[in-house]
Amino acid sequence: MNRRFSTPTLVLAATLAWPLAAVADKAHQHGAARLDIAQEGRLLSLALEAPLDDLLGFERAPRTDAERRSVEAVLASLRAGGRLFRIDPAANCTLTGTDLVSAPLKLGPAAAQGPDGHGDLEANWRFDCAGAAPAHVDVGLFEAFKRMGRIEVQVATAKGQARTSLKRPATRVVLPR
Repeated sequence: MNRRFSTPTLVLAATLAWPLAAVADKAHQHGAARLDIAQEGRLLSLALEAPLDDLLGFERAPRTDAERRSVEAVLASLRAGGRLFRIDPAANCTLTGTDLVSAPLKLGPAAAQGPDGHGDLEANWRFDCAGAAPAHVDVGLFEAFKRMGRIEVQVATAKGQARTSLKRPATRVVLPR
């Protein structure tokens, strides 16, 4: 992954990561995902960490043709981040990049699987927003992944930080303005 971050982006990322350090040792939990949203200038970044069980119904490399088809469908859905996240139309955002990491699925670095055998997937999306700063993001993960039950959300923008928890049927994350 070839990324270039400005100093403010790194500060924003550190701001998001700091509260996560306190919960980093929490156990892998099925049904619960974590979504970090950061907005700086025109860049809107979303980072998801979810158990593979929430996305696929299993946490290992696929073993059958049906499981391989399921993996391909999930990966296609994740790569189409513009359909998973409906960003405030006034922001005029365009998806510019997607990175997926999962050891069991052999995506990205092999560090995504915990020592206990539980497999996760990390997804990162980058959007270029040419319009106004987005006021909200509607999250379509519950629609796409029926096994997902809760999403812990952290948001950081130049205007402030926020935390919320989304549970079905709630999908909207309001960004600090």
